[in-house]
Amino acid sequence: MKTDNHPQKSYKYYDLVMVAFVVILVCSNLIGPAKIAQMQLPLIGTATFGAGVLFFPISYVFGDVLTEVYGYARSRRVIWAGFGGLIFASIMSYVVVALPPAPFWKNQAAYEIAFGNTWRIALASMVAYFCGEFVNSFVLAKMKILTNGRWLWTRTIGSTLFGEGVDSLLFYPLAFFHSGIFPDSLLPAVMLTQFLGKVAVEVVFTPVTYWIVGALKRSEQEDYYDRDTKFTPFSLRT
Repeated sequence: MKTDNHPQKSYKYYDLVMVAFVVILVCSNLIGPAKIAQMQLPLIGTATFGAGVLFFPISYVFGDVLTEVYGYARSRRVIWAGFGGLIFASIMSYVVVALPPAPFWKNQAAYEIAFGNTWRIALASMVAYFCGEFVNSFVLAKMKILTNGRWLWTRTIGSTLFGEGVDSLLFYPLAFFHSGIFPDSLLPAVMLTQFLGKVAVEVVFTPVTYWIVGALKRSEQEDYYDRDTKFTPFSLRT
């Protein structure tokens, strides 16, 4: 196990995990927000939720894997890559939607519904993502030291509780408070439902997280502990 500063070495799968993380993040903001889904669930009844709830927990799984295997600094680099991809996707969505449609193309209204997220929602999403992911990575790295690398499930779920909590507390008020999309009085209930749903997905994915983490640690010969790491988010150094 590595306990000193992160060696400058190449990894087989780090770049692939980074790409997967960024793709999932962009999908969560381009595909998820446009649809409100409703399902009948056992013991719960009718559950109404934004489809993006399916994507964001998976990004947190990848965030957990990155920090657990490669350490906070390399996870930080991936978070910044995702932030850049999110900004670019938001700008290009706005540009494409704003382009004047051809007279014979009758799908502009549907296109605006699918990809025309308001700047308020896009900005809220970026702020919530930035803060939530860094909290998630920080908590997991610190818990790994406290537990001496044992009980992986406690830090994957524990870090998600904090990360998703920060994400939900920031996103919904920033995106929807006084927006007129739905009453302000419903915000707490929506926030709680989304938070519980995201954490539940993380719990369900715990066996998958264990398998990915174990496979990567064996393949990469890496199991990093952030004992000497500077935890500022404003750096790309590894």
